[in-house]
Amino acid sequence: MQHPAIKSDTFIVNVGPQHPSTHGVLRVRLLMDGERMLDLEPVFGYLHRSKEKLEEERTYIQTIPITDRMDYLASMSNNLGTCLAIEKLAGIAVPPRGGYIRVIMNELQRLASHCFALGTFLQDLGAWGGPLMYFLREREKIIDLFELVCGARLTYNYMRPGGVSQDLPPDFFPKCRQFMQDMPKYIDEYEELLLENEILQIRTRNVGILPRDLAINASQSGPMLRGSGVAFDLRKEDPETLPYDQFDFQVPVGVGPGDCFDRFWVRLQEMRESVMIVLQALDGLPAGPFKTSVPLALRPPAGDAYAHLESPRGMLGFYLVSDGGSSPWRFHVRAPSFINLTVLREMCVGHTIADLVVIIGSVDITMGDVDR
Repeated sequence: MQHPAIKSDTFIVNVGPQHPSTHGVLRVRLLMDGERMLDLEPVFGYLHRSKEKLEEERTYIQTIPITDRMDYLASMSNNLGTCLAIEKLAGIAVPPRGGYIRVIMNELQRLASHCFALGTFLQDLGAWGGPLMYFLREREKIIDLFELVCGARLTYNYMRPGGVSQDLPPDFFPKCRQFMQDMPKYIDEYEELLLENEILQIRTRNVGILPRDLAINASQSGPMLRGSGVAFDLRKEDPETLPYDQFDFQVPVGVGPGDCFDRFWVRLQEMRESVMIVLQALDGLPAGPFKTSVPLALRPPAGDAYAHLESPRGMLGFYLVSDGGSSPWRFHVRAPSFINLTVLREMCVGHTIADLVVIIGSVDITMGDVDR
């Protein structure tokens, strides 16, 4: 606390972009009094990739690999959201086996994304190396499963309108099942190491509070919204596009004030639920075709369609407009990283500049998902 007799001048500080992946996408303009943030303006720049415009110059099938590069830590989810919108626009049905495979891939992607989010978040707190390696240890095993399915480890191009590009190979089932049986023990290990850690508690409790009403009014979603105590999850609220209504799972919500710790805890618990969903999907995987045959030069009738799903970062939506041609007339993405960053000012004002890094880390953003 500053002594009342001491007068200090406020000053402006620009923070970032300093990470190789930001490329000018995020700069934070701070009004500071000492180390205390009095005001904040997040400045969203440009990634110079124009993904939405590129989608409008390609056929509907060719749009899928471009979505890999948006949220590159949740490529499967981006592929899936694109296909859901195309299917809604063109009236394409997905066979039951294809739907189950999509759920398996989407939940494995959630696990892999949360592993990276939590590990790098702990790095933001100053826990260099150790905890991140624990989380990356499990993430690599999931990436091995993705490579087994489609041959890629980051950008997958696996989803297709009507299902998936190829069926699951025989080797996938025992390896995936064994990992899902082991994963709860790893999550127990994370909790034992972290939840009572004094540094984690001090740096995250009552830091970056996002009140419930503000989270709702600012259209937050995913762990950002659920960390503030709102049990909203598209897997429960809108299960029509994916067969989540056939699985038994819970929606973890924060029980605190909606701070950085709540968001950390929610992601950790969501990993347990994803494990349960994958095991149920493996046990109940239907026989039959894994996709519906769709022409390469797909020409949906003129009209528009919007489809969304629960990605690791929240509500990921795709809006497509067709003029009857082989390419989308309009292709727009509702990116959760972009929307979730809009409450950064409200979460940061009053905290110190050291807390800024922690709060941004708790949002879990991917820069390709902020600007397209």
